[in-house]
Amino acid sequence: MAGLYFHIPFCKRICAYCDFYKSADLRRMDDVLAAMHRELETRRGYLGGEPVRTRYFGGGTPSLLTPQQIRDLLARAADLYDCTAVEETTLEANPDDLDGPYLEALRQAGIDRLSIGIQSLDDACLRLMNRRHTAAQAREAVAAARRAGFGNLTVDLIFGVPGFGGDSLRRSLDGVLALEPEHVSAYHLTVEPDTAFGRRAARGAFAPVGEQVSETEFRLVHETLTRAGYEHYEVSNYALPGRRARHNSAYWHGEKYLGIGPAAHSYDGCERHWNAASVDRYAAGEAAGREVLTDCDRFNEYLLTRLRTAEGIELAEAGRLFGKQRLAKLEQEARRMAPSGMVRLTDERLSIPPERFLVSDAVIGALFETR
Repeated sequence: MAGLYFHIPFCKRICAYCDFYKSADLRRMDDVLAAMHRELETRRGYLGGEPVRTRYFGGGTPSLLTPQQIRDLLARAADLYDCTAVEETTLEANPDDLDGPYLEALRQAGIDRLSIGIQSLDDACLRLMNRRHTAAQAREAVAAARRAGFGNLTVDLIFGVPGFGGDSLRRSLDGVLALEPEHVSAYHLTVEPDTAFGRRAARGAFAPVGEQVSETEFRLVHETLTRAGYEHYEVSNYALPGRRARHNSAYWHGEKYLGIGPAAHSYDGCERHWNAASVDRYAAGEAAGREVLTDCDRFNEYLLTRLRTAEGIELAEAGRLFGKQRLAKLEQEARRMAPSGMVRLTDERLSIPPERFLVSDAVIGALFETR
């Protein structure tokens, strides 16, 4: 099985924290959509005939697309790829885009799951992040989606925002739980250089939270959501039983995926490919970048993706894929780390406890094989 990803890079407003490729020039949308239709055609052999299990519209702001534009992309993909086994079709959306008629049309176009970018239910925090919706609009968007018949919703939250931990974060978490989404993605704010927050930080006008605050807020999110019945199944993701994000789970389990659109990435099991991070260059058909993974790369990537999940690594599978010598070395290093509680090691599995996911990058990096 494989995944199909459509990257829609356009935004009406640029969020202060966003480090993804994006463009506020909506005049180029038709050119990019035409190029995406061409790319679907030219890369039709990329997945090797594997059935498409999930489809995902990410961004940017995919909810700027009309339902007809979404329908056209899905129809073209169905003409060129085996989409008969699709289990999930997700669209990322800004709350203020989601009114009743639009939501009804999305369902008719083939969208069966929404990822709603709430980020916070504190209006002052939303203004700081330069979001274009209010807390009230976020609540109404979820209610409208339910009225339109959407039974599979995920909402995004951001924590680690300076000045908006403590009671503000608790209120946002309580508000999210009141909305009863099937899935929650909770991300710690990362201040990247090429963002509004990063530029403010460089001139001393914005300071990221410290490690102790990060740990406190992470634990608050983890404990609040898990007590409410959500499974902390991946570093930033929580789901009610049976409601894990299927598309993103495919990334973490090494399945093939094809990315269509500016800056979109693809993986065919052996190589990574990526498109030009430029609307102009993508629309002009500029060739994509390519990286052939070495055996060491594949092993480290296996560690990186699997150890982001609650299940971690199945040791027998790792031995089959990468050999007994590598497995023995991995187990030796894991045994050294296990007494600290940073990892769990049994005869069958190696994993990072979800309550320690905040430091997973450091743990995984320590297990990487060096060239």
